[in-house]
Amino acid sequence: MFVDPADDPRQTEGTGEGDEKQNLVEYIRYQRQTLELKCSGLEPEQLARRSVPPSTMSLLGLVRHMADVEHSWFRRTLAGLDEPRIYRTADEPDADFDGAVGDQAVVDEAWARLREEQAFADAFIEGSEDLAKVTEYPRGRVSLREVLVHIVEEYARHNGHADLLRECIDGRVGE
Repeated sequence: MFVDPADDPRQTEGTGEGDEKQNLVEYIRYQRQTLELKCSGLEPEQLARRSVPPSTMSLLGLVRHMADVEHSWFRRTLAGLDEPRIYRTADEPDADFDGAVGDQAVVDEAWARLREEQAFADAFIEGSEDLAKVTEYPRGRVSLREVLVHIVEEYARHNGHADLLRECIDGRVGE
């Protein structure tokens, strides 16, 4: 086991007993905590270690990527705020991964930014009553429900990557 079940911060008691919104929020919380768990206890250089060339994927890159994902969906798309992407630019579409270097300041900024975006998303979700509310955006139409399911999927997919990255770093495996 990656962590003793008694010490697992991702306790899931009560999941499934609430309404749809509460269940989706709990799945997002669980997936967010899984990413944090996979990154715990590592030095900046370990967090920035790349996977398999030519990929620039790293645990730190995943943290930065997920900050950008939450920022894009909740601030830019659903809240309609006119803000630039956090890490991506037209010239650097993979800056979330490419800029993930083994420096403590970069690590601290990435975690601070991820937590900031998660707090914004949580407040947005809390203040939203209708999961079916549709938002128009440049690529079409999307409901809050679709975004919440997508966020669960995005974290879950990247947590699979995090499993493999962590195993390569120090051999730790498991959920």
